[in-house]
Amino acid sequence: MYRIMVIEDNDKIRNELCDFLSKNGYEAFGPAEFDHLLEDIHQQKPDLLLLDLNLPVVDGHFICREVRKNSELPIMIVTSRDSDMDELISMNLGADDFVTKPYNLQILLARISRILQRSYEHASSNQLMIHDIVLDISKSTLNWKGNSVDLTKNELRIMHCLFQNKNKIVSRNELMQHMWDCDLFVDDNTLTVNINRLRKKLEYLRLDDLIQTKRGMGYIIYED
Repeated sequence: MYRIMVIEDNDKIRNELCDFLSKNGYEAFGPAEFDHLLEDIHQQKPDLLLLDLNLPVVDGHFICREVRKNSELPIMIVTSRDSDMDELISMNLGADDFVTKPYNLQILLARISRILQRSYEHASSNQLMIHDIVLDISKSTLNWKGNSVDLTKNELRIMHCLFQNKNKIVSRNELMQHMWDCDLFVDDNTLTVNINRLRKKLEYLRLDDLIQTKRGMGYIIYED
């Protein structure tokens, strides 16, 4: 179930929209206070933001710009401001769509579905994500906060296995078996060499603690 965060300061509109989305298969929620929006977004980890521009404390353009600095989280602007300039600014800041009020609920629902499908379902076979860390299988890269490192075949298979088994300890034997299944024969020494090289690349991305070693058991990547 996709989680949609509705950032709207009008209580009636926010509650009605959350109720409508909940009845249509989404988990919808929204803050009633707006002093710490960026922290709320980070903690709640939604799959989509529905973001009004006219907000207390800071406006929606500020929120859009700050979120987009570190995240590819889909953002739909939903606002009563209908000028071409507002739409242009929103798109230049990284918004995925721009919807003006009043809107048709069924059309809004269709646009939400399209954004979620484009953002997650179409990319799901080629990309895996933990937090804002993206493992791009088709490009053999690991990406975080605008920085990227290229991975060898062995390194990609190690990360692929750990990403698929997030929050679970993966033994060295399981990692080697995963690589053998992909026609990449490795022994214990080769695995050690590849893990060490991978850690160096993670250090470059400032993700030193991403792969944690569980002595005598294996390796784990935590999502929470």
